[in-house]
Amino acid sequence: MSTFLAASVAIVRRDDLLLIQRARAPSAGLWTLPGGRLEPGETTEQGALREVKEELGLTLYGLRPLLVLRHKQFRLQTFATQAYDGEIVPDPAEIRDWRWVQPHDLGNLATTPDLADVVEAAFRIFDRS
Repeated sequence: MSTFLAASVAIVRRDDLLLIQRARAPSAGLWTLPGGRLEPGETTEQGALREVKEELGLTLYGLRPLLVLRHKQFRLQTFATQAYDGEIVPDPAEIRDWRWVQPHDLGNLATTPDLADVVEAAFRIFDRS
């Protein structure tokens, strides 16, 4: 089984960040950051920007690299930003639900592995712990 490359973005707004609930496997029903698999020839940043645009209708700016997470099936580059344009219009084929969440509320949600570490890094990069 080969691994694939993916990218996701922590979109930070004041004291909270945007989480999505996945509609499809392998993470169906889990809360996580928007993002997904890279297409051939894409950089991780290009893939992150494209995925967020496709999933939520948002245009992002000023991505800052965070953590690289390695799992058996994939390698995930995470980014953070506070700069975005557009209204959230989720793609129902990809996203079951979305919400702005404060970091201390993560424990109340079923999330993907390592999400708490990524959220902590995102708030640290913007000096909001």
